Amino acid sequence: MTSAPPALPSAAGLRATARIHAAADGRGGTSLPLLAGEGPLALRRTRGSGAEAGVMLVGAMTAPLGGDHLTVEATAGPGAHLALASAAATLALPGRSGEPARYDVRLAVQEGASVRWLPEPLVSVRGSDLRVRTQVQLAPTARLLLREEQVLGRYGEAPGLLRSRLTATRGGRPLLDQELTCGPGAPGGWDGPAGLAGHRALGQLLVVDPAFEQDPPAAAMLGEFAVVTPLAGPAVLVTALAPDALRLRELLDEAARTYGPPPKA
Repeated sequence: MTSAPPALPSAAGLRATARIHAAADGRGGTSLPLLAGEGPLALRRTRGSGAEAGVMLVGAMTAPLGGDHLTVEATAGPGAHLALASAAATLALPGRSGEPARYDVRLAVQEGASVRWLPEPLVSVRGSDLRVRTQVQLAPTARLLLREEQVLGRYGEAPGLLRSRLTATRGGRPLLDQELTCGPGAPGGWDGPAGLAGHRALGQLLVVDPAFEQDPPAAAMLGEFAVVTPLAGPAVLVTALAPDALRLRELLDEAARTYGPPPKA
């Protein structure tokens, strides 16, 4: 386990990276030879389930502000099992520079490995401008459970501008590439009947499991505003809208119980 130097400010904002590497320990468990955080991205090891190693992302300072660039990089080596979570919601806040903030998440899951990435919601505060990019690279035998939750504004507040993109590849081939923009400055119609239809919480659950090759999930509805979409590969995407973060979590938890792979024993 190593530590990283402090995050460095720049003219545009703070730059900080958290790096995690999980490796099979040869005894049926998972070790963490690299666990390094900077600035607001503090990392704490937690008790995992079964063969998993658990890591909690703890916000050590207010971020991301406008102009900040935060990055989380996590790799699960062959046969390793990693559970990642965050301790609290992330607030996207305005900054003095007027520049957008960036939050990048990069996950690499190698042969026979698994990652569960289950952060708390991202809240787009009025006046903020945040670009979120999540990139996942999966080996053919890798497993993934990934949850994203986005809340547009605090209670009774208009949202900021939020641009989010999620891409995933499996065995070097595209599995998913989707992008969402909402809030002031977003293309017209984002909040209309063909968009969010007035909802202020949106999220998705991406599940990749080689077991789906033999028994793929079917397309389905989970209530009025949640849909299950099988992907072109052993994967399924659940997309949900809700009036608030609590109802959104209920929908995605239901989907995780139905489609998500259990923790590695």
